[in-house]
Amino acid sequence: MDPVNLFDLASKQSQWLSVRQSAVAGNIANANTPGYVATDVEPFEKVLDRSPMRMSATQSGHLGGITQAAYVAKPQEYTGALMPSKNTVVLENELLKAGEIRRSFELNTAIVKAFHAMMISAVKG
Repeated sequence: MDPVNLFDLASKQSQWLSVRQSAVAGNIANANTPGYVATDVEPFEKVLDRSPMRMSATQSGHLGGITQAAYVAKPQEYTGALMPSKNTVVLENELLKAGEIRRSFELNTAIVKAFHAMMISAVKG
């Protein structure tokens, strides 16, 4: 039996959140580095829009092919006042993003746990 699509979606979001968390942590770590440009990843909604839903092959005669999307941290557009050091990191924004990432991880985990419990209940009857 192939994995349910919700588990695949949750896995992709977890990977995306990990990359975003690394980007935010790097921004915070370089907050005092002269000339450092803050980075972030594109929103998960855009990643989903780029990767359309695919049908899964349930029989050997079906065509298939799954590719993994790459999540890359890119420099953010910065419109605020530039620091004398030309650093674009705003710690308050980065800390807000860190909190948002934590909440998203918790929500993702809660949804997977609930769906897993429903699957177990359905199998047990």
